Amino acid sequence: MAFARAVQGSNSIEGYNASLDDVVAAVEGEPTLDAGEETQHVLTGYRDAMTYVLQIAADDALQIDEGLIKSLHFMMIKHDLTKNPGQWRPGSIFVQDEEGETVYEGPPNDDVPTLIAEMLGQLKGDEGPVLVKAAMAHLNLVLIHPFSDGNGRMARCLQTLVLARDRVVVPVFSSIEEFLGRNTQAYYDALADVGAGSWRPERDARPWIRFCLRAHYTQIRTMLRRRTEIEQLWNGCVTLVEGNGLPERCAAGLMDSAYGFRIRRGSYMSSAQEVVGEEISKQTASRDLTAMVDLGLLEPVGERRTRYYLAGTEARRLRDDIRTQRPPKEADDPFSVVRERRQLSLT
Repeated sequence: MAFARAVQGSNSIEGYNASLDDVVAAVEGEPTLDAGEETQHVLTGYRDAMTYVLQIAADDALQIDEGLIKSLHFMMIKHDLTKNPGQWRPGSIFVQDEEGETVYEGPPNDDVPTLIAEMLGQLKGDEGPVLVKAAMAHLNLVLIHPFSDGNGRMARCLQTLVLARDRVVVPVFSSIEEFLGRNTQAYYDALADVGAGSWRPERDARPWIRFCLRAHYTQIRTMLRRRTEIEQLWNGCVTLVEGNGLPERCAAGLMDSAYGFRIRRGSYMSSAQEVVGEEISKQTASRDLTAMVDLGLLEPVGERRTRYYLAGTEARRLRDDIRTQRPPKEADDPFSVVRERRQLSLT
């Protein structure tokens, strides 16, 4: 789900909005229910690029070079060849706001290869903190704006790649793409503060670095809260399943439904397999789902091939009870926390 939220967040910034349920389906190779055709292409393209990033990140010989960046871009944009996937833009480029006003002009296209080479050289030689290094890679790529389309997605993907390559933490949990999707205007404001309308590499990048560090801090607090809630939800679903005489594997599908997902036979088979450690048959999956429907734990929607399942009353109540225990949202600023701790340590 963390991976799906990253894919959802990054694409929502570009106006490709899809429910988390549809994004999870796209990530798992299942058909989406509500997303349009173009959005499906965008989701699967970004899924492919991010999956490749996570696959190659553990390779000690990995080099982030021009070829890798172009390849990742091709994976994202390959559904529309008019956008020159995998190629530097052939001309000038301008970023416009919702009113059609130009808010940023990229450097001349003839300068793109040289600027990308400088960016990669700086990235290779940077021995600073990985969070800062990844943020600068994001900033430099998005301000060079080397592609005809997909520059923001490519920059966010590159930031995750730099984080993943250092293996400080599981990369899907270190990504801030979900945060950026939820705070899009603040993201644009931070870029505009540094970009100032055109390519100006002499400007101070610290406002952007501070923004990214705040994003990491907020995102990890969210992940920690979710971990606690998911543990509670899992324990509650196991109790419901065992109390109704069902095998433990059924708790996987029940938990997904309680979390708000539409359950299909294929997705249930995948979740149940994670629990039992071995593949379950379509017949077993169908029997499990039918049993949960008969007990009121799941509610069926649709017929045959289009059928999916939603949480029943008890599963929904379980999720709602856990949410009511959620502590008030905190707005801690990591820089304020550090300053306060320094002051306390001096007294």
